[in-house]
Amino acid sequence: MTMRIATLVAALVAAFGLAACDKPQTAKTSYKQADSKPWDGAEQAYTAKGWTVGDRASWEAQMRARNQQQNEYQRVSGS
Repeated sequence: MTMRIATLVAALVAAFGLAACDKPQTAKTSYKQADSKPWDGAEQAYTAKGWTVGDRASWEAQMRARNQQQNEYQRVSGS
């Protein structure tokens, strides 16, 4: 009888202990909103040289240059 009570108490303690560890999962909020423009939302520490935050033309030029650096046809031909 005492073995059954000890087992029951241990099971209850384990169940309550596991239930207490469950944290609600929420999405982390970002510093920019989801509907903002991509050229508006970077921190200055993570920007590339030649790109200013909020300038669409410099953002597009930076993206074209980055894409060309990843272009295998450009890299292999050496031009």
